Amino acid sequence: MDFEFSDEQRMVRDLARDFAAGEIAPIAAAIDETGEFPYDSVKKMGELGLLGLTASPDYGGFGGDMVSYVLAMEEISKVCASHGVIMSVQNSLVNYGIEKFGSEDQKQRFLTPLASGQAIGAYSLTEPQSGSDAANMKTVAVRDGDDYVINGRKSWVTSGPVADYIVTFVTMNPQGDHRDTMAVVVEADRPGFERGKKEPKLGIRASATCELYFEDYRIPVTNRLGDEGGGFKFAMSILDKGRIGIASQALGIAQAAYEASVAYARERTAFGKTIGSFQAIQFMIADMALKIEAARLLTLRAAVKADRGERFTTEASMAKLYASETANFVTDKAVQVHGGMGYSKEHPVERYFRDARITEIYEGTSEIQRMVISRAVLGG
Repeated sequence: MDFEFSDEQRMVRDLARDFAAGEIAPIAAAIDETGEFPYDSVKKMGELGLLGLTASPDYGGFGGDMVSYVLAMEEISKVCASHGVIMSVQNSLVNYGIEKFGSEDQKQRFLTPLASGQAIGAYSLTEPQSGSDAANMKTVAVRDGDDYVINGRKSWVTSGPVADYIVTFVTMNPQGDHRDTMAVVVEADRPGFERGKKEPKLGIRASATCELYFEDYRIPVTNRLGDEGGGFKFAMSILDKGRIGIASQALGIAQAAYEASVAYARERTAFGKTIGSFQAIQFMIADMALKIEAARLLTLRAAVKADRGERFTTEASMAKLYASETANFVTDKAVQVHGGMGYSKEHPVERYFRDARITEIYEGTSEIQRMVISRAVLGG
């Protein structure tokens, strides 16, 4: 498989790299400390096309391919994983879902402002009692003429506190199964919608997360994406793309920790020589490099298959699983390489260590990824 990048792919990568260095790097540590959502830099990301990177230009998007998206996501996440997940949710989950399953009217109303960065999107599948068991849904939508009336509670909604439009999954029968689910686009300015408190998180702290509450929330039937009963299949299809995004985020975190470790090993001295001259450190650096390169190849392979229009569910799960576990391995070793300095908030490897942990949890835990992969291998 040829991973020689095109001129456009390199241009997108360099655009993201320059933006991350110039606009995000100066604020990354501060927004991690305060947990403040970076409105200004996110708006600039939208203006550059990074929030609509893979969306069609017909709807305000950049029209880039998935390989370009992987390259850009790595560069943004390498500097700040919070910006990375904001970008991933907007592109992989929200824009992609509306463009693939939405009507022309929905694309004009919702996708155009989202892809152009004029609006912020979120994706809401999880509920308090249903994480990995995504079909166990209790948020109910009841048809009332030309409207749906929604009641219930959603949890762990990335960008939920700031989103204008939220791709939300509901059930028409809480005693039913996944065939009773559907997807709707929730508009945050309608009555009956309330956001919960912002979650105090271990990592990706500048990425706002909250619960959502619906009490007799009413939206028109024209806000439904696809058919009634097709929501679960729709959600799983979107998550395939999302897993490529999170693999790219994990890759960026790992790359940042690796580069910091290499630099530190070259400059830090002990017993009269640089610590990089000791075999124990050399082996850690070698393992980091090996795992990152393998994760990058798996992620690019999934992106290439997506660009070709081929089925990529298994490849996306492999990429997400391996890249997320690599991010946790590399950041753990990076703290070890840095010793006491790695444990201090004065050095960014402590932030990388915290940010990496979520990549094994959201958009399908590592255990779920192993289930997806094993079913593909063994059948069932």
